[in-house]
Amino acid sequence: MRRSRLLAAVLAAAGSLAAAAAAGPTRPLSTLGLLRPAPPPGRLGPELVPVPDAPPLAPAGAERTRGRPIDGIRCRSNEPMLFHVHVHLTLFVDGKPRAVPAGIGIWPPVGPRNYRDGQFGEVPGNCLYWLVTRYADGLVHVEAPVRRSFVLGELFDVWGQPLGRSRLGPARGPVTAIVDGRVWTGDPRAIPLAAHAQIQLEVGRPLVAPERIDWPGRY
Repeated sequence: MRRSRLLAAVLAAAGSLAAAAAAGPTRPLSTLGLLRPAPPPGRLGPELVPVPDAPPLAPAGAERTRGRPIDGIRCRSNEPMLFHVHVHLTLFVDGKPRAVPAGIGIWPPVGPRNYRDGQFGEVPGNCLYWLVTRYADGLVHVEAPVRRSFVLGELFDVWGQPLGRSRLGPARGPVTAIVDGRVWTGDPRAIPLAAHAQIQLEVGRPLVAPERIDWPGRY
């Protein structure tokens, strides 16, 4: 019974986030004009999500955070998990893909010991923030011991990279944000990390049509 109530709470929270995303400031994708077709997404990785054949936008950034609390988000080991959803993030700079690196939100930085047998695992001494990436596939795990909303700006803060209307990590220029196939017109930092949201950020030209993934059943 307790487990059923917990599952219901998690699903209700995820539904609230999805509703918040749907109500965000957006306009039709067609307002961007002609878009370059999205490139091949890459081979399926361990999470059954494509891993782009592209350099990372920036290193995972654990050295900058060193496990310190960020935006009220703690880095802990083996915390109880009350809230768990997944978001997919795709990045382009001047029309070329950039990967979201593995290891965002994990301290110390991930290494071979975290990937024994090809699967991610915590090792003694690791702490995880509530926003993490385990592989370079763009899949963001939102795993928290509290029910609360999260936004994209918090992920970038944990990453240690700037994000705004004219910054995407080290890339400078107007940022175009596409959320679930619609153009986000507000500050990209405010994009909700809602369950199964598909977020694409682009700097420069040409603009690329949104890449979409098929969510694996376990997510």
